[in-house]
Amino acid sequence: MSDAEPTDRIGLLRWQFDLTWALFEYHLERLEDEDFLWEPAAETWTLHPAADGWEPDWADTEPDPVPAPTIAWLTWHIGWWWTTATAHVRGRAPRDRADVRWPGPAASAEWLRGHRDDWLAALDALTDADLDAPSAYPWPGDAGLTVAHLGAWVNAELMKNAAEIGQLRLVRAAA
Repeated sequence: MSDAEPTDRIGLLRWQFDLTWALFEYHLERLEDEDFLWEPAAETWTLHPAADGWEPDWADTEPDPVPAPTIAWLTWHIGWWWTTATAHVRGRAPRDRADVRWPGPAASAEWLRGHRDDWLAALDALTDADLDAPSAYPWPGDAGLTVAHLGAWVNAELMKNAAEIGQLRLVRAAA
């Protein structure tokens, strides 16, 4: 993480992202294969082996109560929203949720680090004008939000998911 004082919006987004990533990496590098599919509750969202990889639990309408996610589900979820956010920033059509394939426990950390690299390359290529452009992800197109908001959302969503993964890892270790 850079200690330099950010002097522009991209610099500030990068500084916040680097801080968030450092906190996430603390847990990511400590995950054991067994952590990923550990179910913290009777009702969970997880991933299931399928003929062509892993299939995530999903509901188009969020159930109430929301099932507790496994680390596997959370890492797949990060991959899904991150590929979508990166595609939007690059002006490309995002992949369908069902086409974002989780690589399994052993390869998840490197898969997420690859998403990190892709995101930072996209973020670093932005100009101030790009940051001011409208963004219709992850909110409705008429929300009046910009690519800068999307960048801030990525940081917030990663921080939330990192905290969830860290908490699950710690609870499993303590059990």
